[in-house]
Amino acid sequence: MPPRTVVIGVDSSTQSTKAAFVDAATGQLLAVGRAPHVVTGEAGARETDPEVWWQALRAAVAAGLKESGVPAADVTGIAVAGQQHGLVVLDREGRPLRPALLWNDTRSAPQAAALTAALGGAAAWTARTGSVPVASMTASKWQWLRENEPETAAATAAIRLPHDFLTERLTGVAVTDPGDASGTCWYSTATGAYDPELLELLGLDPALLPEVATTGAARAGSLTAEAAQTLGLPAGIAVAAGTGDNMSAAVGLGLGGAGLLDHPVLSLGTSGTVFAASGTRPASAALSGFAAADGTYLPLACTLNCTLAVDKVATLLGLDRNDTAPGGEAVLLPYLDGERTPDLPTASGLLTGLRHDTTPQQLLGAAYEGAVVTVLRALDELLRACGLDPADPEVAARPLRLIGGGAQGHAWVETVRRLSGRPVIVPGSGELVALGAAALAQAAATGQDPVAIATSWDTGDDTQLPPVARDTATWERVGSVLERAAEPLLGGVK
Repeated sequence: MPPRTVVIGVDSSTQSTKAAFVDAATGQLLAVGRAPHVVTGEAGARETDPEVWWQALRAAVAAGLKESGVPAADVTGIAVAGQQHGLVVLDREGRPLRPALLWNDTRSAPQAAALTAALGGAAAWTARTGSVPVASMTASKWQWLRENEPETAAATAAIRLPHDFLTERLTGVAVTDPGDASGTCWYSTATGAYDPELLELLGLDPALLPEVATTGAARAGSLTAEAAQTLGLPAGIAVAAGTGDNMSAAVGLGLGGAGLLDHPVLSLGTSGTVFAASGTRPASAALSGFAAADGTYLPLACTLNCTLAVDKVATLLGLDRNDTAPGGEAVLLPYLDGERTPDLPTASGLLTGLRHDTTPQQLLGAAYEGAVVTVLRALDELLRACGLDPADPEVAARPLRLIGGGAQGHAWVETVRRLSGRPVIVPGSGELVALGAAALAQAAATGQDPVAIATSWDTGDDTQLPPVARDTATWERVGSVLERAAEPLLGGVK
């Protein structure tokens, strides 16, 4: 029997690092090593020292090697998928000058608004980058740093995204990919390159930025001897350029040019995300018009408040997260960290419609409904950006793939089914970001298409749930409150 080859897919998320050891031939998940991150900050600040990510990667790989029993010599490739948008600024030795500003750091909302105006409005940004600056975007964070910490900005010798930082530690090569680069708002999805006019607007020297590989599956380089010694892996193995976490999840799901196109995905995690791989370049100011990891496009909408926000409501009520009932007349918009979609960075949670007979379980149910309606409204906009009509019966019948931690929760799944009226598929693999990264690693080692690789792998049986009658009354009630309250109470909608 020939020796087994193994690839490692790394999911470096907001809260932790996971290193998935995957059989390169079958896609069998052999082990997942894990290590936590530390996120600090208050009053809108969210930061992590990038060195924490590197140490967590080291610990996760070590744990995966031990759990799997895989000989290190069997590993032939590695790729990193990371949380998007984070701003990492480095000195000339490649050391972080300060903690990274994370995607959910909302302090740069004023800078995002100023940048939008400086280029002539949302339409101008959408035409160039596919996205409009919001507090999440890297360009807004860089502008915040220039205005609030000018000494640090002036000392910056290199700017990286979180996954770029880790890939460079692995290879010694400064490289990114079109998918993650498209979340910066200084990369043009129209031209497939950094936009010189936007770099000038941001006072950003292009020499500070990494080279953009052709795809996330391109071989960025080889594992250096130093990194190999740190990780306990063979030097010289293939390292893919890698990509952002959402792009990697799409690969893991088999979405892309060699797989499914225009099939929607809803990810329920710290954030709520909807996306679909599309051959159509999206042009909607309500979406992030990202590039995908395989050369297609990945229109995406992201809400800031999802599982953590609803869990907070459950804690306040003293309830288990699944001890819930439909909200009745109550509407709870759980915008505890501001909101990104719709663009309400200064918003807070809003509760209305209380009655004497409203129960704690209904309040928790209203929090689920508020979070789910918010993300499903974004889904409708995403479908339009793919050239589809959400009301078309054929489009409405397309199954919604449900991923993320919330996809394992009964209350989340049933709320999505009730408010979407769609068939729901819960994929058998629970580590889609890491699985997609493993496919990128295998593609870098072999030259194959990563989506075709992921599609060929047997990653477990999917759970398929039929549609239920759509709860249009709750949909309309929540949507009405959101539209009426946005301007006077939530800070306005752009």
